Amino acid sequence: MPLARDLVAFLANLQESKQHHDHRLYSRKLTEEGRRLESVIRNALADVARYLKEIVPPVLACFSDQDARVRYYACESMYNIAKVAKGEILLYFNDVFDALCKLAADTELSVKNGAELLDRLVKDIVSESAATYASILSPESAIAGSEPNSPGRSVEISTAFSLPRFIPLLQERIHVLNPFTRTFLVSWITLLDSIPDLELVAYLPSFLGGLLKFLSDANQDVHTTTKVALDRFLTEIKKIALVKKGLAESRKSREDKDRKVSGSTDPVAVDSPNSEQVENGEAEDDPEQTATQQGPQTPQNGQAGNPTADGDSTYTGSEDGEKDADGSEDEWIPGQDVQIDYQRILEILVTFLAESSEEEVQMTALKWIETFLDICPEDILLFTPRLLAQLLPALSHDTDHVKQAANRVNQALMAYIMSLPEDPVKPSANAEQAQIATQVPSIQQPGPGSTPTLPTIRSLAQSNGESRRDSAPLVKPLRKPTSPEPNEPLSRMAQVQTPEPPPGEQPELECKAHTDLDYEAAVNALTLQFLHEHEATRVAALAWLIMLHRKSPRKILAIQDATFPALLKTLSDPAEAVVTRDLLLLSQISRSSDDGYFTSFMVNLLKLFATDRRLLDSRGNLIIRQLCLSLSPEKIYRTMADCLERDSDDDLEFASIMVQNLNNNLITAPELQDLRKRLRNLDSRDGQTFFTVLFKAWCVNAVATFSLCLLAQAYEQAYNLLQIFAELEMTVNMLIQIDKLVQLLESPVFTYLRMQLLEPERFPHLYKCLYGLLMLLPQSSAFAALKNRLNSVSAIGYLHIAPRNTPATPSSVSTFERQNRLRSKEGAGEASVKWTELLDKFRTTRIDAKNAFRRHQIAHRDLMNASKTRSTSVNSGL
Repeated sequence: MPLARDLVAFLANLQESKQHHDHRLYSRKLTEEGRRLESVIRNALADVARYLKEIVPPVLACFSDQDARVRYYACESMYNIAKVAKGEILLYFNDVFDALCKLAADTELSVKNGAELLDRLVKDIVSESAATYASILSPESAIAGSEPNSPGRSVEISTAFSLPRFIPLLQERIHVLNPFTRTFLVSWITLLDSIPDLELVAYLPSFLGGLLKFLSDANQDVHTTTKVALDRFLTEIKKIALVKKGLAESRKSREDKDRKVSGSTDPVAVDSPNSEQVENGEAEDDPEQTATQQGPQTPQNGQAGNPTADGDSTYTGSEDGEKDADGSEDEWIPGQDVQIDYQRILEILVTFLAESSEEEVQMTALKWIETFLDICPEDILLFTPRLLAQLLPALSHDTDHVKQAANRVNQALMAYIMSLPEDPVKPSANAEQAQIATQVPSIQQPGPGSTPTLPTIRSLAQSNGESRRDSAPLVKPLRKPTSPEPNEPLSRMAQVQTPEPPPGEQPELECKAHTDLDYEAAVNALTLQFLHEHEATRVAALAWLIMLHRKSPRKILAIQDATFPALLKTLSDPAEAVVTRDLLLLSQISRSSDDGYFTSFMVNLLKLFATDRRLLDSRGNLIIRQLCLSLSPEKIYRTMADCLERDSDDDLEFASIMVQNLNNNLITAPELQDLRKRLRNLDSRDGQTFFTVLFKAWCVNAVATFSLCLLAQAYEQAYNLLQIFAELEMTVNMLIQIDKLVQLLESPVFTYLRMQLLEPERFPHLYKCLYGLLMLLPQSSAFAALKNRLNSVSAIGYLHIAPRNTPATPSSVSTFERQNRLRSKEGAGEASVKWTELLDKFRTTRIDAKNAFRRHQIAHRDLMNASKTRSTSVNSGL
């Protein structure tokens, strides 16, 4: 063969030169023969490459032959071809990969062994040559159309292997179900990701969904290798984000220095190129101007990067060195020009979080989302409504580690949204320049007089270059940015805009517009969680609504009409924690709204109690007390009293029960202590008005009205009420309420009343009230308790009848003064209250209640009689 003859001649010439001891001749011969041998080898490879298009397709066709021996020999033949062709076989990588992917699931052991050998060889070739190897057949086609004499023009050489051409095939094959094929695919994904210059992570959205499906595979090998690959991708994304953040901080620091230099009066600083450029307001990113000012730069290894239109991997040789966009000689750091489509990745993660019930898939999705909250929280903002719909149910997951992961994401997301400004603010040019890409969060700007401590480019390269990939070089010249797709992704929802820079400055980067949270969608998603079966999810949904309302009450109020019925319905929740937070949210909305909303809230709450008596019995006291903690108790009682008085004729029974609940809370609730003190003081006009409002509403319940008079120390009017009691028929319900009232008289709330029994001359009607209760009660424990209390002070009651002729003492003077101060309790204060009208109102209401009760009894008796009549007629007919 020509190649063998040339090699023999080459070795003979070298041996002859050695024998003559002519070292200069030997060196010259070595150089000449080496060049000749290299040309011969290239010609031989060119011969092989020319025939590959005729040899490879028939062999590939045999991979799908029905005969196992044919498939095995096809693997052996392709192995020999690839071993000779080396990098040239990469032109057919997609076809070879597709064939190997099918053979990975072959049932014949010999075929699988042959396919594994071929697979290892192709992997070795790809590892060595995929990033740089260009086919020797058509190097001219890569530079077609370029002007050879144009200085500074880079020459692009397309490589034989191209990720953009391979990714569609990977997208097609990633949905396989066979575990052997899945293992094959994961191994190739891991290999391609380990090659420094390919940047497979930029294409991650194209096959991430398939990898997440692999996590649910029953095969442990598939599960383990996929988990390792996903962790590798996530680590790589975090390192890329760290590199971009460091570059942004370095650029910011350099720009601050340039601005300081431009404002300095030092002539040396003014004469510097950068200061002249800033002072004259010239654009820093103009490559021609930068080249003129700085002079030509010699790139390392004589190479420089140049981006291609379709995103193919390229090996670029440049005649002139180029500088980066800043006009500075920054060293290239692995990952600085990799663009990650975070929104497409988040779309996949949120979808799998919603559709997959596998614990490992949910854990992985939550882990990635938690990491993205640190890297690109502004992108997650777009998915917040959908994410909340899946995140909150995960808080009630049966597995603890899923529950903990969801809780971490929930807290981080809530903290980020709380940190957002209420109104979107247009970012400044300085803030834009501090962002190297849309995926990098904004960096906090330092003060005007401060000098931030920032990492240098070289330190970032040392810390990230080798750790990112073992095969990645430490420092390389700046190369082209890798982009998976030339067009904008369809899933990208945020518009990109370039704000107008301040005078004298030109922005170098575009920044995404501020994206605000979709409050309506978020509130709707949270409201749906009220129906979730687990308490933790419902509590978390209310906690989110409380936070959103505190942050932007105007936006929540704009959609309150739709959520208000759901919030009212949630008051019937069996969990007390849910009811408490629901009341807190309703109280917040009421405080930030007008009086009309508050009145509507009270009216709807009373309607809810009227239709759901179980809620009134089980949660009525809790709801009233919680509302009094958050809102004004007097306002609540005034509004409810007005509503009950106005609508009491419609349902006297409910009005009586509701007044009884309100009255019990008024007497016993610690939250209403100030309100009780206010009722005891009838001197002020506000106190009299408040008492009158309550009295009119309380008339539907006789015992509650009597208790109200005791609270207000209107004992004479309370005694008059007892006389009206005697005129009416005493019901069992009234006797039960009187029994409870007697028990309450022994509580600390009525300590002042028991102390007033020691002054019968000042409070004579108090004795009449208590003895009147004693006369109404039957013989019971309450009767005995009240009788014992009155017997303990009966002697004092007799003493006040005898005349007092003893001279005044200092203590008696003090008592007289106290009497003057408290005289209004039964004297002056009562003159301002229209007691006659109130008593008439009470008498009329009690008569109406009595009549309604009789009508109800008659109707009930008639219904029972009619039922018996129908029953009798049916029996007689039989």
